[in-house]
Amino acid sequence: MSLSHVVLAEPAALAGTSYRAALRVGHGCGDSPTTEMRVEIPAHFRGAKPMPKTGWKLTTYKTALAKPYDSHGRQVTEDVSEIVWTATSPEHWLADAHYDEFVFRGGLAPVAGPMWFKVVQTCAQGSNRWVEVPASGSATRGLQWPAALLDVIESGPAAHQH
Repeated sequence: MSLSHVVLAEPAALAGTSYRAALRVGHGCGDSPTTEMRVEIPAHFRGAKPMPKTGWKLTTYKTALAKPYDSHGRQVTEDVSEIVWTATSPEHWLADAHYDEFVFRGGLAPVAGPMWFKVVQTCAQGSNRWVEVPASGSATRGLQWPAALLDVIESGPAAHQH
């Protein structure tokens, strides 16, 4: 069986802009269906808002920020650090033979470079931990279970959108 990594539908975005993240899930754990997707939100991804999925319970967790930021004149001191989608019953499980996307949006800090989204895919039997990141840079060669990569590109001084 060849592994199809969990990836972002749009793998690049400009620093300082809003971004719609769609994590593509192409298979279960072996033949076992996916029952939960857990995504760790990186520090430079701000104000994450997940899209609900019919038949899936949505949970978000917040963490106090080491470095608060300003959002439209409001000081943000805690932010979403994890999003979890959990299937509410077996008929909503994502079969290994099917594909789906788990979507959320937010703002990118004005910092260029690789941004890694660590994902734990739980299945009826087993799990896939898409959490490996390279020691530096963005090359995933040699990683068996790479985290989903967003290449955040340097933008001009006027970049700001919603």
